[in-house]
Amino acid sequence: MLKPGDPAPDFSGKDETGKLISLSDFRKKKLALYFYPKDMTSGCTAEACNLRDNYDILKSRGIAIIGVSADDAPSHIKFKQKHELPFPLIADTDKKIIDAYGVWGAKSFLGRRFMGIQRTTFLIEDGKIAAVIGKVKVDDHARQIMEAFR
Repeated sequence: MLKPGDPAPDFSGKDETGKLISLSDFRKKKLALYFYPKDMTSGCTAEACNLRDNYDILKSRGIAIIGVSADDAPSHIKFKQKHELPFPLIADTDKKIIDAYGVWGAKSFLGRRFMGIQRTTFLIEDGKIAAVIGKVKVDDHARQIMEAFR
């Protein structure tokens, strides 16, 4: 598992519009790279909407937001439009970024075990992991990000 001080794994992925986004686009900037399980689910919607509702504050503090899931671009487009999300969502269908950040793993729900994305946010500054938020509070995630970047 990545920890503060580690170099952030380099990544490139396409957002919902097909635009290529890379870690190098955020040199000398603060980036909250958040991994979430699935578009349109209750927890992921709450998390995205919390970030949307606090986006201007995050942006004023110089923090860029990028969401990553294994959903495809059409799913991301619907999710973004329905909830008016102002930040890009990377469609990591081949799970290269997900694997590089080590967020694919065993999960359980209602007694059933399966593999999936473990909700995690990596705060990156100057190409290094500044903090890792593993216990994401979906309805208060923006505050977690702001506090971790202090």
